[in-house]
Amino acid sequence: MKILSWNVNGIRSANKKGLFSWFIKESPDILCLQEIKALPEQVPSHLRNTPEYYTFCNSAKRKGYSGVATHTKGKPVEVSRGFGIEKFDSEGRILIMEFSSFTLFNIYFPNGKKNNERLDYKLDFYDTFLAYADNLKIKGKNIVICGDFNTAHKEIDLARPKANEHISGFLPIERAWIDTFIDHGYVDTFRHFNKEPNQYTWWDLKTRARDRNVGWRIDYFFVNKEFLQHVKNAYIMQEVMGSDHCPVGIEIEI
Repeated sequence: MKILSWNVNGIRSANKKGLFSWFIKESPDILCLQEIKALPEQVPSHLRNTPEYYTFCNSAKRKGYSGVATHTKGKPVEVSRGFGIEKFDSEGRILIMEFSSFTLFNIYFPNGKKNNERLDYKLDFYDTFLAYADNLKIKGKNIVICGDFNTAHKEIDLARPKANEHISGFLPIERAWIDTFIDHGYVDTFRHFNKEPNQYTWWDLKTRARDRNVGWRIDYFFVNKEFLQHVKNAYIMQEVMGSDHCPVGIEIEI
């Protein structure tokens, strides 16, 4: 089974840059998109009604902001669009799907760069998510989490760590949360398979940073450690254009 995840930075914009043809060519079992910036009815019709796929969207109440979508060949047992907390759920950042073998989280985690209030919101979101995931894990569920976490974990995960150590996305408190997350029994699947530097998933558009590969690795697939034996590969698709992020993926056998 192949699962792909991509922050498309606007699904309508990405559609004009080849998203649909890439999607059909890759034919993943599940495709998770973040930052779609569209209401369900604004999603291009061929991406809402793709043959062989069930499509689910969760859009923000604020137009042109945030939002996630999941396309899946297999029908989920249950779908949730939030944690049950209005201040988080209203921003359309969460799709949780229960399948027979695992529960999948497609999440666009908040960005904390705007101000201290948004940083606090981001950290509160992190903690709420972790408590929610842990509760499922305690119940014996296997968990797959993908999306844009908006934080680079280690110095190897961004091109210029020293220059960004006081910037949200690489703050000690944000990185420490990922440490805590891992301590709770979750595994960064890409780093399980690949220890090499210069592996990034986001580049600043304004400075044409992608041309020089001055990037950040902020898009992840995590699984609970009990499920890791089923993960056969994890990778970054740096060659895929169409957004300031590139897709990431995993292959699992169940």
